[in-house]
Amino acid sequence: MSEKNERQLRIVGFLCNWCSYGGADTAGVCRFKQPPLLRIIRIPCTGRMDPLFVVKALAQGADGVLVSGCHPKDCHYAVGNFYARRRLELVKRFLPFVGLDPRRFHYTWVSASEGQRWQEVVTEFSAVIQELGPNPGIGADTPMETAGQAASAFA
Repeated sequence: MSEKNERQLRIVGFLCNWCSYGGADTAGVCRFKQPPLLRIIRIPCTGRMDPLFVVKALAQGADGVLVSGCHPKDCHYAVGNFYARRRLELVKRFLPFVGLDPRRFHYTWVSASEGQRWQEVVTEFSAVIQELGPNPGIGADTPMETAGQAASAFA
């Protein structure tokens, strides 16, 4: 086993209750093969997700974070995923400022009927995380004070 993968890698997934969680369930029911790295947290809507959830997950040792919700214009709460897309794009741009590789974070849209698509998303993102290896943590190249100040800008 390589030095990069000495410990089990972990991906935290924040999934919309109405679509993506159903897509993950469909993939499981259909017995689609998926990497075992993902730990799912079900949320009511990606629009209600605090962007700090991503930063905190990565700061506390997650090797990757995946956020998935309903397709645009198909949100159970009408426009939640539009809010989410705007916030999550900002998070992706923010990560390099605290010394994290933005490839450790991915967001996507998967509906409840797209079990095959869910399996593809998880497999592709897991491959990226395995290539990157364990998360070095916030501030690998940045002093912790600066990383903390940058993270508090989202609060």
